[in-house]
Amino acid sequence: MNASIASGPHRVAVVQPEACPFRPTEAVDVVVRETACAAKDGAQLVLFPEAFVGGYPWGLAFGTRVGGRSPEGLETFRRYWGSAITLPGPESDRMARAARDGGVTLAVGIIERLPGQASTLYCTLVYYSPEGQIAGIHRKVKPTAAERLIWGEGDGSTLPVLDTPAGRVGGLICWENYMPLARADLWERGVEIHLAPTADSRDRWQATLRHIATEGRCFVLGANQFVRRDHYPDDLPLSDELRDAPDVLCTGGSSAWAPGGELLAGPLHGEAGRLLVELDPAELARQRYEFDAAGHYARPDIFRLQVDRSPHRDWPHLQELPDAPPPPER
Repeated sequence: MNASIASGPHRVAVVQPEACPFRPTEAVDVVVRETACAAKDGAQLVLFPEAFVGGYPWGLAFGTRVGGRSPEGLETFRRYWGSAITLPGPESDRMARAARDGGVTLAVGIIERLPGQASTLYCTLVYYSPEGQIAGIHRKVKPTAAERLIWGEGDGSTLPVLDTPAGRVGGLICWENYMPLARADLWERGVEIHLAPTADSRDRWQATLRHIATEGRCFVLGANQFVRRDHYPDDLPLSDELRDAPDVLCTGGSSAWAPGGELLAGPLHGEAGRLLVELDPAELARQRYEFDAAGHYARPDIFRLQVDRSPHRDWPHLQELPDAPPPPER
């Protein structure tokens, strides 16, 4: 499925849901419902935020101090671990069916654990094809700050770039987008729609998304959650860690940007919602006439990027995924 730069326009949806931390079944219910609504509105691509299924644990430290962890913190982490989902697995199967029923490419931020194992958790962006298959998996390669206490690191084998009916799609999770070489890899592989699910609702994040759109001369979709303190279960062992937290933990800020850096939709703050955006693929050619980071503005005689795409761990459940298609010829 090679996207033509002259085809389109394409409609895409960025979903900013209310958070469902520690409640994966409820989160998948939201994914299924919102995907069906977006498909009914003509969306070909639907994006959900970082760590939506399983939860981004705003405000929790899991009872950790340097040199120690509390019993209550370990139990809270066990609850968090139990909220993670497997690929494949029943929750994943439901989201795959939602993509198939809607005929859309669906990208969802999840907390992932390996099937049948009390294993490390990963912050993962999983892609489902319009045929209802897992089309790609990206595990966050560098969790930020305290995230490193709860998530492991992905490797270069989970950096997919996919041909979809809406265009050539790839993405990075939250502050991975600040990694210049990670972005350069996507530009070299011809990304046309860059996905940036996040947990960052600060104003400066919008400047980041605009810069990425201008640097990559691609469309950029940023998705975040709207999170209140009362979204957390009342019976968490470490609920006292949230006692002094603000009522609103994350205001959202989902938005969409054009290849020239123009704002197409959003940012959406202070509520749940959904952005429907029309993308004109012809704008890619117009903008890359001025600047093409992997084309006429590159200097391969001076600069070279080397990426290790080999798996560093035995993840047999990924072996059935299709190989990433080669980048388009330039």
